[in-house]
Amino acid sequence: MKTFTVPTKDQVSPANQALFDNLTKAVGSVPNLYATLAYSDHALANYLTLQSGKTSLRAKEREIINLVVSQVNKCLYCLSAHTAISKMQGFTDEQILEIRKAEITFDPKFDALAKLVKSISENQGHADHQLVENFYAAGYNDGNLADVVIAVGDKIITNYMFALTAVPIDFPVAPEL
Repeated sequence: MKTFTVPTKDQVSPANQALFDNLTKAVGSVPNLYATLAYSDHALANYLTLQSGKTSLRAKEREIINLVVSQVNKCLYCLSAHTAISKMQGFTDEQILEIRKAEITFDPKFDALAKLVKSISENQGHADHQLVENFYAAGYNDGNLADVVIAVGDKIITNYMFALTAVPIDFPVAPEL
């Protein structure tokens, strides 16, 4: 497999250099996986546009999706990044492990979301019908379902990018389940 090095700011296009500056201002650095997207003149901007789009989902719900999809896809980079982000959102270490297993005991609505997302991810979109019904019964609606699909797709992009590049993980490494 080709070895991917993480490009530095001076190795990317001027447009991506501006994105590097924006990311550094917003989060303090450019995560390695984002920097790797900057090999393309367009991929990083396109991904950031998708990721920052409006959604009906709350930040905690997005992190549940990020963690569950990354667990299904065995993406240690994204599990590590989203473990750190989930802690900033107020989840405890124990809750994060429950989320990754899609066995949430602390919130039934979150559990319905996690189980649906796991089924979507494992079954290439063909989720178990009962889990879809449970999602709606938990209080979600059709708009939420559409936003879940977008969020799953968002996370698949970075999961696959890491699988193909194996760039160094620049977050505290997530524990194994």
